[in-house]
Amino acid sequence: MTGVGAPPRVALVGASGHGMWHRRTMAPLHDAGRLELVALVDVRPVEAAPDAPVPPGAGVFVDHREMLAATRPDVVVICTPPHTHLPIALDAIAAGVDLLLEKPPVLSLAEHRTLAAALAGSGRVAQIGFQALGSAALRELTSAVADGRLGQVTGISTVACWRRTDGYYARAPWAGRRSLDGRPALDGVLVNPLAHAVMQCLAVAGAAVAAGVVAPLATVDGVAPDWPAQVELERYRTRPIEVDDTAALRATLGCGLPVLAAVTLAGEEFVAGEVVVHGSAGRAVLEYTTDRLTLPSDPGPRAVPGRVNLLENLLAHRADPGGVPLVAPLARTAAFTALAQAIIAAPEPELVGGERVLATGGGADRVFTIRGVNAALRRAAAEGALLSELGVPWAVKPHRAAVEREAGDD
Repeated sequence: MTGVGAPPRVALVGASGHGMWHRRTMAPLHDAGRLELVALVDVRPVEAAPDAPVPPGAGVFVDHREMLAATRPDVVVICTPPHTHLPIALDAIAAGVDLLLEKPPVLSLAEHRTLAAALAGSGRVAQIGFQALGSAALRELTSAVADGRLGQVTGISTVACWRRTDGYYARAPWAGRRSLDGRPALDGVLVNPLAHAVMQCLAVAGAAVAAGVVAPLATVDGVAPDWPAQVELERYRTRPIEVDDTAALRATLGCGLPVLAAVTLAGEEFVAGEVVVHGSAGRAVLEYTTDRLTLPSDPGPRAVPGRVNLLENLLAHRADPGGVPLVAPLARTAAFTALAQAIIAAPEPELVGGERVLATGGGADRVFTIRGVNAALRRAAAEGALLSELGVPWAVKPHRAAVEREAGDD
C-alpha cells in the first residue's frame, strides 16, 4: 500500500478494449505524479499505445488475484464484462482496495446488496463509471428543475439513435448475449451503450422528487417516491442476437412520475442522446454526450463545459472523505440496477426484419437500419408513449412487471 506522501497506487483490471479509455485518462495523472499506475490486468495481450503507455515498473498480469497479492494497490479500476464485476470487486475489497467500477456495476439488486455490504464492512468505497453524472450541464439542469424553473415536472424521457456494426457484436464472447457461463451477461441497448441516457433520467428524476416539484400523480403504495415501481418494456432486435438493439422502456416511479427511454442502435441519422424534462412551465433538453443544454429561457442549445473526472474525484474523496463527496457512489445507481434486473427478466426481444430493415456495408462493417425508427423514437420521447401505443407497425405488446423494492442504504 502507499506510504505517507506517495501517490496512490492504481491498477486496471480489463486493460484492453474500453480499458484503453481508462489508460488514456490515467496516463497524464501518472506523469504528473498524482497516481502511480502499478498494474494492468487482461486475459488478452496488453499492448502499449502512445497515449496509453505501460509505465516502467508496472506489472502486467492475466489474473487479478495474482495482481492484488503482488502489487497491493490502493485503487482498482474494473473494466471487465458486467457479469464478472461482482467477483472481481469482492476480491479487491477484501484486499483493502477502493474501486472505480464500470457500469453497469452489477446486474441484480441481490448483487447490489452484496457489494454494498462488502464495502460497508471494510470501510472501502466504490465509484461507478457513469461519467456523465459528473457533467456541469447535468448539475445546471437539476438545479433548474429543483428551483422550479420548469414548474411541476410531469415526465422525463430520453431518445438516442446510434448505429452498431456486425463487428461490434463480435467484439467479445459476451457481446449480444443474454447470459454467459450461466450468469447474466446483458449487452442490450438500455444497460450498456445507452445506459448513461437512462441513468441521466433517473438523476434528474431524483432531483425533482427531492425538491418536491413533481406534479401530483398517482402514487404507488409502499414504494419510495424516486424508486421505479413498475416497468413497461418493448424490446426489439435486427440481428440474430439474444438482447435488444432497439427498445422503449417506461418506468413509473413511486411518486407516479413516468420516465421513458426510446433508444436504438439501428438508427437512421445520428441522435447523440437527449434527456427531455417536461414541466408545467416549459421543457428542458440536455444532450448528455456533448453537454449542450436548453432551458425554457434559452433561445437554443448552449454548451455547458466542464466534467468531473470520476477517477480524479475518487482520489480526491480518498484524500478528503468529508469534504469531497463521490459523484457516482454505488447507492446512487441502485435504481438503475433495479431496472437492469427487470430487463434481464423480460421476454426475448422481437425480431424486426424484412423490408422494414435496410442493410448497408459489408463484412464486419455491415449495419442495419430500421426504416422510420428515428421519427418513431422522437415521438415516443415527446409524448411519453411506448411504440405500441403510437401504432408503430412493427411494435409488439409491452411486457409489464413490478420492480423489486429498494435495495436499502449503502
